Amino acid sequence: MSVNLARTAEGWWVQAPAGMVRLDLPAASTGELLADRAALETAVQAALAAAPDHARPAESLSLLSPVTAPARVVAQMVNYRSHANDSGMDPDRVPPAFFRKTSHSITGPTGDIIRPAGIGFLDYEIELGLVIGRELPVGTTVTDADLPRYVAALVVANDVSARQIQLTRTQFYEAKSYPTFTPVGPWLTLVDAADLNRLETLRLTLSVNGQVRQDSTVADMIVRPARALTLLSRFQPLAAGDLLLTGTPGGTALTAPPKLAEKLAALLPPATRWKLFFRRQAGNPRYLHDGDLITATIATADRALDLGTQRTRVIGKAS
Repeated sequence: MSVNLARTAEGWWVQAPAGMVRLDLPAASTGELLADRAALETAVQAALAAAPDHARPAESLSLLSPVTAPARVVAQMVNYRSHANDSGMDPDRVPPAFFRKTSHSITGPTGDIIRPAGIGFLDYEIELGLVIGRELPVGTTVTDADLPRYVAALVVANDVSARQIQLTRTQFYEAKSYPTFTPVGPWLTLVDAADLNRLETLRLTLSVNGQVRQDSTVADMIVRPARALTLLSRFQPLAAGDLLLTGTPGGTALTAPPKLAEKLAALLPPATRWKLFFRRQAGNPRYLHDGDLITATIATADRALDLGTQRTRVIGKAS
């Protein structure tokens, strides 16, 4: 059965029916917290037994990201069929691909997303995050059966993207790594085999100013977690506390141009092509603007597995 943990400047907390209860653990990082699962389980049981006398309302806590930096942050590219369709790609022919983000981009579930000066066409991407619980060496084969050995927890994440950087420079690393471009949380949801067997029933929903933009389940995913970890471990080791973002559903602000327009644009010089493309994108109201409130939640319909809701606001950084 899943258990929701949270992190504040004071330390780690567990969610109980009566509220949040402090864990008696010295772990300073997510990796340290997950490395000793026996100690963690003992601390969780002790805290739950102490509730409700020691419980505090969740809203009284100033929550930080439950994934701490430094950590490896790896993301899957175009990993939902609906997103592939939006991108003008055939979902059955999309090759598995990964990219890195800096852990410096991680921020909490209620903080501001700071748009750097001069950066426009800011986009949102709700993602299910897998938090690694033990060493995953290069060359590891991960199956659905042993997925619980390596995935200790799940989180809500938002892969914020500066599209003009990403597209014109073919530069994912910069476009997605500015400070605050990876909101994570609110919960670090500890999971077991039964929970991971229900992954496909998790629904990802993202709204901007109350308007639903993305709404899909994990069943729409192209490369599932076990295979993704196997493919990633061909070249990238992972450790406890590292984060794998598993892709986003359709509904982002950026979509592919119509096929005819794409063919005509291919005849133009690159500079002219990008100028026309972003002139058209400038009329797209779905990109994020200063003051926009983003609400992102991931949960099963019965809320038995509930990763919580993050609420972040976009603010502009003065030039």
